[in-house]
Amino acid sequence: MIPDLGKYAGVVMWSYIATIALIAALVVLSLWQGAKVKRQLREVEERQGRDHG
Repeated sequence: MIPDLGKYAGVVMWSYIATIALIAALVVLSLWQGAKVKRQLREVEERQGRDHG
């Protein structure tokens, strides 16, 4: 079911690859940033627990 793209096949293929790579990078960066924020929040909560405990 692959359409015949003629001379545009290479451009379309690289566009798909670039799009998939960018989406994958966004997912990885989001997961990394989420873990970083979670770690920072845990540190703040630990400090508050010691100060008010």
